[in-house]
Amino acid sequence: KQWYQRRVAITAGGRTAGDIVAWAEERLEQFAEPPEIRELLNDDVFREECREKSICLVSILPDILDTGAAGRNEYLQILLQLGDKYKKRKFGWVWSFAGEQDKLQDSLEIGGAGFPALAALNIKKNAVLHHRGGFSKDGINEFLQYVIAGRIAPMVLRQDVPKLRKAAQWDGLDGQMPEEEDYSDLDDIELDDLEEIKIEL
Repeated sequence: KQWYQRRVAITAGGRTAGDIVAWAEERLEQFAEPPEIRELLNDDVFREECREKSICLVSILPDILDTGAAGRNEYLQILLQLGDKYKKRKFGWVWSFAGEQDKLQDSLEIGGAGFPALAALNIKKNAVLHHRGGFSKDGINEFLQYVIAGRIAPMVLRQDVPKLRKAAQWDGLDGQMPEEEDYSDLDDIELDDLEEIKIEL
């Protein structure tokens, strides 16, 4: 019965070799793994996901100190779900966090309204489209529908996209506040000591 159903599915779409190949490719795409949401660790990642693909989705997330690991993972999960939904489109999917790839942010003019922020980049056409809504599954999904349908006017890039610098990979953990400098020893310095320092200088 299963064999019969598959045969009907194939023949319903056509019986030529080309039809069968197209059917097989469609099934392979249907069950393919979702694309990886890659962190922008270097220019090689950007080249593979953005320069070599027609469209890439660039997400700039908040600093880890603002969201913690749980908050960042929620954002990445949204992107992963959408990457799976649109995997047939062969989009590139990349992310970084605020300030890490600041020259890229400047060239794409992304993040002016705060983070997280997302833009669709077509570097071959020197064009970028900015997502103006909330960073949610529904909001980004609607944005992508508009991008695919051509219902959003792209903005021409006013700066060349720079080469990305190497970045440290996120370790998956919450961030740590930087240690403050300890100036307690200065309390022990007396005015006479400062006068001696001035004389020596």
